[in-house]
Amino acid sequence: MSNELLWVIFIVVQFGLLVGTYKLFGLTGLYVWIGFAIVAANIQVVKMVDLFGISGTLGNIMYGSIFLATDLINEKYGRKQAQKAVYIGFVMLVSFTVITQIALKFTPNEYDFAQSALETVFTLLPRITIGSLTAYIISQTLDVYLFDKIKSKFGSKGQLWIRNNGSTLISQAIDTAIFTFIAFTGVLPFTVVLEIFWFSYVIKIITSLVDTPFVYWMRSIKPLED
Repeated sequence: MSNELLWVIFIVVQFGLLVGTYKLFGLTGLYVWIGFAIVAANIQVVKMVDLFGISGTLGNIMYGSIFLATDLINEKYGRKQAQKAVYIGFVMLVSFTVITQIALKFTPNEYDFAQSALETVFTLLPRITIGSLTAYIISQTLDVYLFDKIKSKFGSKGQLWIRNNGSTLISQAIDTAIFTFIAFTGVLPFTVVLEIFWFSYVIKIITSLVDTPFVYWMRSIKPLED
């Protein structure tokens, strides 16, 4: 199975799981999803894949689901709850980083087989960690702000696609720029840094556009718990 087909399946599965989580657990489920997704995205980002003939990192789809979740919270529960979700995700990412770094310091015994694999995945370069944390808190806060502002101008039910895509596309551009330039400037040639930026942003644009029917679907759902 090609990476491109897997990528499409990956989008549908992850957004579908988010819909199911919201149906079962409501707002609480969205908070939990955001905490889970930020951790999962930062694990997946260490895997390099080729999509459409260009090399990039995995994790953009999972990361995109966070924007979908916060936009839905903003739509149905208001800006204050959406910003709370952003802070929850930030604390989870910081906590995950601290815990994994301490865990790596334990000396494995003679029967251990996982230490080297864990070091490969969880040994974080300072610039990547700083870039990820900075990009997340700035872009997500911006997304919440922009969604609320756009909603004040385009607030009808049928204009949800405008506030969803408008806020996400702008904030995703900021997110990609902050992370890419903090993490890779001076480490890789600038032309390569630009290629990483444009590839990552194009993938995020496609993911953002695909999430539009899901946000309409989720808005119509009455959760079992809320």
